[in-house]
Amino acid sequence: MSASATIAQTPAPPYYAVIFTSLRTDSDNGYGVTADRMVEIAQTMPGYLGVESARDGLGITVCYWQTLDHIAAWKAQAEHDLAQKMGRETWYQAYHLRVAKVERAYGFARPE
Repeated sequence: MSASATIAQTPAPPYYAVIFTSLRTDSDNGYGVTADRMVEIAQTMPGYLGVESARDGLGITVCYWQTLDHIAAWKAQAEHDLAQKMGRETWYQAYHLRVAKVERAYGFARPE
């Protein structure tokens, strides 16, 4: 998933984070378009809370969800399932996915 350079505005914990780290292959082969589409779809799914993503060699995407059931529904979503297969076949040299329960969260924002 790709996303703009913003910090997700999540509710008070608890909620869940799906942390996806990846190393890409050399060619795009539709990756960018598909990553944008995955964000569009995720945003329509029940339980979606937000996404943060960065790539500079190592890609890291964190997607936030209300419950484990919402995460399971996202994993099973048809277009997402196809994207996962393309990732294994074409886009990734390696990846790891971790699911974590967020029990505490805090932040800082400089006044504008």
